[in-house]
Amino acid sequence: MKLRPEQLAAQLKKDLASVYLVCGDELLITQECCDTIRQYCRKQGIHEREVLNVERGFDWGQLIDSGQSMSLFADRKLIELRLGSSKMDQKSSAILQEYLQLSDGSNILLVSCSKLDSRSMNSKWVKALDAAGVVVQVWPVERQHLGNWIMQRMRSMNLTAEPDAVQLLADRVEGNLLAADQEIAKLKILVGDQAITAELVASAVASSARYDVFKLIDAALAGQAGNALQMLNSLLAEGGEDIAMLGAIVREIRGLYACAQLVEQGQNIDKALDSQRVWDKRKGLYKNTLRRLKPRQLGALLQLATRIDAAQKGQSDENAKLLLSNLVSALAGQRLITPAT
Repeated sequence: MKLRPEQLAAQLKKDLASVYLVCGDELLITQECCDTIRQYCRKQGIHEREVLNVERGFDWGQLIDSGQSMSLFADRKLIELRLGSSKMDQKSSAILQEYLQLSDGSNILLVSCSKLDSRSMNSKWVKALDAAGVVVQVWPVERQHLGNWIMQRMRSMNLTAEPDAVQLLADRVEGNLLAADQEIAKLKILVGDQAITAELVASAVASSARYDVFKLIDAALAGQAGNALQMLNSLLAEGGEDIAMLGAIVREIRGLYACAQLVEQGQNIDKALDSQRVWDKRKGLYKNTLRRLKPRQLGALLQLATRIDAAQKGQSDENAKLLLSNLVSALAGQRLITPAT
């Protein structure tokens, strides 16, 4: 049985299945689905839990042993098989199917993993789990639906917010639902029963540093190289996470690159921006940048970002912070350093 995350609670109230598969890359929702299953297990008197983390060298015989061994404290237990991003091969698939054949349904098996592609969804092991229990596929919340998701989340916490405040929060979290949830919890503490305004979000959700990466990006898009570099240096000096900053900047460059390609192919710039779901209030910044930077130049920025990523991870001897400064400068329209050979 395949379910959406919002259908899971209703299914659990009707019947606790013996097998659940929760798959997807949206960390917050997958965590909440697994937590919901754990809670219902406890309500059914299943308090013992055994966790099997599948890593390199994992002994799949543990799954069979776990399913056949009796609980120390009760007749039933919850077995969590955490695949993460591990790939199932023929052997592991066969053992998982063997577990299902041997199971009498007393124990509950909760399998969690990252997003599965269409080929994996049609594999024997997934079909076996689907036939024996419940498969919950978690999909990312698309940008055009993020505002509604945030609004619903706020309502669940008895919060009210102005539309501009919701839109600003959606901009700030860049699709990261875990970050959005944390910021909503923070706002709950700060405002209590007050209506949340855009001004409140701007002050509460901003980085604790003097400047934040969103202001840095806007300054770069506006062509204000000096201002953007000053913000970058301030963030780095105050302990800003350079890996997270690179991620935010790269997401913006990818959007610009996609728009630039569409415009070069003859598409109207406004339609190109709409296709990339650029907020109306930021279209001016995008247009300004696209007048300065063409697809070739934006592609070079993405190549530079790859070098920065390698340097940040210690995979090269290049100076990551110097390269990051060059990336910000180039995004603002200043000369890009010569690519590495």
